[in-house]
Amino acid sequence: MSGAAIVSIILFSVLVLAVAAYLFRVILILRHVNDQLGKITFGVRAIAFQTKPINELTESMNANLGAVAGALGALVDDLSKVDEPAA
Repeated sequence: MSGAAIVSIILFSVLVLAVAAYLFRVILILRHVNDQLGKITFGVRAIAFQTKPINELTESMNANLGAVAGALGALVDDLSKVDEPAA
C-alpha cells in the first residue's frame, strides 16, 4: 500500500469518527428535548385537568347571581313604594 492510501484511510477514519461523535451529541440533545417536552405536556394536562371544573362552577354561580339580582330588584321596588308619600 502506498503512503497516500494509508493517509486517505486515516483521514477517512477520523472523518467517520467526527461524524459519529457529532451524531451522538445530537442524539443526547434530542433525548433532553424529548424529556423536556414530556414534562411540559404533563404540566399542560395537569393545568387543563385542574381548570376543567371552573366552567361548571361559573355556570352555577351565574344562575345563583341571577336569582340574587331578581330578589334585589324586587327589594328595591318594595323600598321605593315605602318611600313614596301617601296622598
